Order: sequence, then C-alpha cells, then structure tokens
Amino acid sequence: MKLISWNVNGIRAAMKKGFLDFVKAESPDILCVQETKMQEGQAEVPTDGYHQYWFSAEKKGYSGTAVFTKEEPISVSYGLKKDEHDKEGRTITCEYGDFYLVNVYVPNAQPELKRIDYRMSWEDAFRDYVKGLEKSKPVVICGDMNVAHEEIDLKNPKTNRGNAGFSDEERGKMTELLGAGFIDTWRYFNPDLPGVYSWWSYRSNARVNNAGWRIDYFLTSKALEDRLVSVDILTEVMGSDHCPVMLEIK
Repeated sequence: MKLISWNVNGIRAAMKKGFLDFVKAESPDILCVQETKMQEGQAEVPTDGYHQYWFSAEKKGYSGTAVFTKEEPISVSYGLKKDEHDKEGRTITCEYGDFYLVNVYVPNAQPELKRIDYRMSWEDAFRDYVKGLEKSKPVVICGDMNVAHEEIDLKNPKTNRGNAGFSDEERGKMTELLGAGFIDTWRYFNPDLPGVYSWWSYRSNARVNNAGWRIDYFLTSKALEDRLVSVDILTEVMGSDHCPVMLEIK
C-alpha cells in the first residue's frame, strides 16, 4: 500500500503546477494533503477513482486538509473533538480495517513564538487523541508537523535554535509523541542520513541551495513496525514550498 502526504501550499495553485499529473503518475492508494487553503466546492479537484474528504478552516483561504483514498474508509471524522482546536481544519481521521490514518497540519508557532502556548495545548490534545485511537487499532500519522525534531533535520540548526519549528518546546513535544509509542519512519530507515529535507523557504534560493527543514512526517504505531516497507522524501517534486513524502506498508 502506497501512502503519500504533501503540504501543497494552496491546492488551487498546486493544480496549476502539476499536482494532478503527479497524482496520476504516482497513483497512491491514499493521498493526504495539507494547507489546501480552500473550502470544499470552491474548486473542482478531479481525481478519478478516489473518494475525497475535506476539512476546511472557518477562515477562508487558510489552513485546511483533505484526503483522497481509493478504498472507502469504514468511517471518517474531523478534528480532535475539542472546539478550541477544530476551527482551522487541521485533522482528518480515516478508519480502515486494521489501522487508523490521521492526516494532520500542526499549527505553526509563528515568528517570535507568538503562538507557542496554543501550539503546546494543541500538541497535548493531539497526542491524547491519537493514543485514544490506538486503543482500538494501530495508527498512521502523516502530514506537516511544523517541527524539525533533531539538528540533523535542518540545514542550519545553530542559527535557527529557538525559532518557530526548532524551539526546544516544539522539539520536546515531538519527543513526547515518539516516546508515547510512535515510529518516525524516515529515521527508522535512515537514522543518520543528513541533507534530506521536505520544506524550503521561498527566500534566498533556499531550495536551490538545499537549505531546508524536514518537517513533514509519516509516524506509525510500533505495532506496524513489521509492516513498514520503505519511506521516501520526493525532493525532486516541485509545485509547493514542501515536497511530498511517501510510505509503503504491507
């Protein structure tokens, strides 16, 4: 089974930059998209053979997630079931026969960590949510988690220490999530591989210079460890300031 996750930074813009060609060429079983920046129905996204599920932010043109899946899920739910965290369209959960899939777009802490308190609250609610799901069946988490966990996960760790996405607080919450029983699949297969990133700023030719961050993830419950086949970060795919990440599981 091939799963792909991609922060498209606006799905209408991405469709003008090859998004649909990419989906057709890769033909993933499940495609999870973050930062759709649209309400469902604002634009047609023609993906033949896929069921589509959308969760949009109340604020137009902001945030938002979507799941495109060949197999119809047993159930689909939206948000973390907490009003304070469910206004920005950040999580979609699809239940399949033997696992849950959670597509997530984690809130950005913002410059000068203006939103760090909210981010910390959100992180705790999210961890509680996925651990609750895990009581029923294993969980696959994918999406833009807006944190580079370790120094190896970004080009310039020293100058970015304390900035949004590489603050001690955010990194600590990722450590807590992994410590709660989840596998960072990229590091599972590539424990010491540097220089592979999933996001690059649009400034200063960052992508050309590969001055990036690895902030897009596939995490899985430890119960799925023996089903992990491969993981890839598709750095050559353009169309967004992020590139897709891909997981294959048995």
